[in-house]
Amino acid sequence: MERTADSKTSLRIAIQKSGRLTDKTIELLKGIGLRFDDYKRNLMVKCRNFDVELLLIRDDDIPEYVQDGVCDLGFVGANVTAETGADVSVLRGLDYGVCRLSLAARKDGDIQQLEDFEGKTIATSYPRLTRRFLENNNIANTNIVTISGAVEIAPRLEVADAICDLVSTGNTLKANGLEELEVILESETQLIQTNKKLSPGKKKLIEKFLIRMDSHQQAERSRYIMMNAPESAVPKIKEIIPSLNSPTVMPLADDHMVAIHTVIPIDQFWIVMERLKEEGATGIVILPIESMIL
Repeated sequence: MERTADSKTSLRIAIQKSGRLTDKTIELLKGIGLRFDDYKRNLMVKCRNFDVELLLIRDDDIPEYVQDGVCDLGFVGANVTAETGADVSVLRGLDYGVCRLSLAARKDGDIQQLEDFEGKTIATSYPRLTRRFLENNNIANTNIVTISGAVEIAPRLEVADAICDLVSTGNTLKANGLEELEVILESETQLIQTNKKLSPGKKKLIEKFLIRMDSHQQAERSRYIMMNAPESAVPKIKEIIPSLNSPTVMPLADDHMVAIHTVIPIDQFWIVMERLKEEGATGIVILPIESMIL
């Protein structure tokens, strides 16, 4: 695939055309201010307000396209990058599309532990990772059957004794009478970058892109909180709040009361809320944050 005339400065980013990561990736790109036309009907989409074009392809092809420099960046599951063994750099783990690659077998079958996979047939879409894991655990006598989809039904069809497949909730395994036995790989969506030489213009664009993305994701993980509290309680409240920086403290009309504003990680808010109330905090308000520049 040839690059356009502005390829020395314009970034090309590969994303999955359709699948479990697509909507979340598009949501992230829109969240950092990128505007583009309908991506569902096109292979390539030009961003209207940032020097970026999106290439929408199969997820299995993304690591290779990035490795070869056809694309400068790519959003793809860590499981896919690991399976292909592509020569790319991982810039960020993105904390969505979280799953794990696991070995599973019939719940009441004769495979109950890792050693029981010896001599068995295993169906998987990840033959490279599966074989490497088994060999690293001194299990070399297995038959790996590569299947592109619906791996979980292989034991019911007697195509294989067990499977190695992606697991998120585990409900699909249970529905097919399977039990997760060994985790091979913990996976999430990653932003990967080519190891091919990049022009100064592209490097600058990538820096700007990462600043936007990091700010957006930090904001998603944080909330802006406001509360009123007795002035005497401020030292204790400062100890309680896991703030990014020192909280803002402002006097109120009541001489003995202050307003406290700060940013807090969302996963910590419900932990500290009761402690704040115990120290006299009232009127606690929690607000979403659009973006944060750290």
